[in-house]
Amino acid sequence: MHDLLPLLPEAINNALSSMPYFMPEFYLAILFIVVLVTDLLFGRGSGRLCRIIACAGLLLAAHKDYQQIDLLLFTNQPNGHIFFTGMLLLTHTAISFKLIIDVLGFALLLYFEWDDKLKAHPRGLSDLYSISVGAVLGLHLMAMAVNLLSIYLSIEMVSIASYLMVAYRSENAFNTEAGLKYVLFGAASSAVMLYGISLLYGFSGTLDLYSGGLQLGLNHANPFAVSAALFLVLVGIGFKLSFVPIHFWVPDVYQGAPTPITAWLSTLPKIAGFALLVNFLRAFIYFPNWHSFDFRFYLAIAGIITMIAGNFAAIMQKNVKRMLAYSSIGHTGFVLMAIVVFNPESLSALVFYLVVYAIANIGALSLVTYFDNALDAATTDSYKGLGYKFPAASVCFVIILVSLTGLPITAGFSGKLLIFSSTYAFYQQVHNPLLLWLMVTGAITTVVSLFYYIKIPRNLFLKRAEIPINVSYTAINLIIFVIIIAILVVFMGIKPDLLINHI
Repeated sequence: MHDLLPLLPEAINNALSSMPYFMPEFYLAILFIVVLVTDLLFGRGSGRLCRIIACAGLLLAAHKDYQQIDLLLFTNQPNGHIFFTGMLLLTHTAISFKLIIDVLGFALLLYFEWDDKLKAHPRGLSDLYSISVGAVLGLHLMAMAVNLLSIYLSIEMVSIASYLMVAYRSENAFNTEAGLKYVLFGAASSAVMLYGISLLYGFSGTLDLYSGGLQLGLNHANPFAVSAALFLVLVGIGFKLSFVPIHFWVPDVYQGAPTPITAWLSTLPKIAGFALLVNFLRAFIYFPNWHSFDFRFYLAIAGIITMIAGNFAAIMQKNVKRMLAYSSIGHTGFVLMAIVVFNPESLSALVFYLVVYAIANIGALSLVTYFDNALDAATTDSYKGLGYKFPAASVCFVIILVSLTGLPITAGFSGKLLIFSSTYAFYQQVHNPLLLWLMVTGAITTVVSLFYYIKIPRNLFLKRAEIPINVSYTAINLIIFVIIIAILVVFMGIKPDLLINHI
C-alpha cells in the first residue's frame, strides 16, 4: 500500500487531464443517474418524463461529441489522443461513430413508446430508458477502447444492458426463450474472449494494443498459439457483429425481442462493434513486420460465408423480423469487405454504409411495428392487400427495402458502390484473389437479397387479402417517423457527398 502512495498524485493528474476528452461520456453517466433517480422518485408514471430527459441528454451528448472535433484540432492532435493511461483513444473516426450512436439512439428512444406491445408493459418504460442510456455509455467506450481490458469491460457493459432489454417484455415462452438464449450465448462468447485475452497477456506481458509491446511479444510466441488466442478474442467481438459462425443467436433473439429492441440490437451495438474492430485491427495491420496472424485472410473468409449464409437463409423465412435478422447477418458480411481492405477510403465507405443501413433498418422495423399494431401482422403473407389500405406506410416500406437491397437511387446503392469501389481499387494494387471472391459474392448476394425483400412489396400491392380488411388505424407519430426515414434514404442516395465529407 505504501509503495502505491507516491504514484497517487500522478494518477490523479492523469485522470484530470483526461477529462476534457471524456466529457460526452461524463454527461452520459450523469444522465443515467438522473433518469434512474427520476424513475425512483416518480414511480410507474414517470415513463414520459424519463423519455424527455433521456432524449434531451442524448442530444447534449451529441453536441459534446461534435465539440471534441475542435478539441483535437485545438490541441494539434489530428491523429487522435490516447488518454486514461492508454485505455481509450479519441480520433476523428471515433467521434463520428459516437455521433452516429447518439443520433440513432435519440431516434430509437422516440420509437420505443410507439410500439403498442412494449408500451403496454405493466412496469412502464422508465426502466428501459435508463438501461438504454447506460448502453449508450458502453457503446461510446467500445468506440474508443484500445486496451484489452477496456475492450472487455465495454463489451460486457453493453452486453448486460442488451440482456435486460431483450428480456424486458417476457409475456410468453418464446420471448423468455429469446432472452435466455441471448444471455447464454453472450456468457459463452464473453468467457471465450476473456480466455483469449488472458493468453495474449501471457504471451506478451501487456494489455495495451498501441504501445507496441503486445505485438513484439506475440511475434516471438508460438504462431499457432497466437492465432488461437486472437481467434478467441475475435469471437467476443464477432458476437456483437453477428458474423458466421457466431450468428446462431440472432434469428431467435431478433424475433423474440420487442420490435424496437430488435431495431436497437441490429444497429447500435453493430456500429460500435465495427468501431471496436477497427481500433483492434489498426494496432496489428499497421504494425511493422507483423506476421503471426493474417487478419485479412480470415475476415475475408468470414465475410464470404456470412454473406452467403445470411442472404440465402433469409429467402426461406416467413416471419418478417426473422427475415430481417438474417438480412442483418448478410449486411454484416458485406461490411466485412471494407474491413478486409482497411484503408482510409474503405473505412470512410464503412462509416457511410453503417449509417445508411442503420437508418433503413430502423425504418423497416418501425413499419413492422406499424403493421403489428394495426393488424397483428407478423409474417409476409399477413401483409397481403395492405398496400392500398395503408398507402403511406406501404410506399415508405418499399422505398426503405429498395435501399436495403442496394438499388438506385437510394442511399443503400451509394453505400454498396463505395465499398465495391474501395475494394476494387485495393484489388488492383495487391491482386489478392480473395478480394475478387468477396466482390463476386457481394454482387451475387445483393441479387439474392432482392428475392426476399421483394416479398413484402409484392404482398402489399400485388396480392389480395384472404379476408376483407376493415380495420382503421392511424399512428401519426410513427408515420411521420418512417416518412422522414424514407426521404433521408432517397436524399442520401442522391447527395451522398453531404455525409461522406463529414465522416
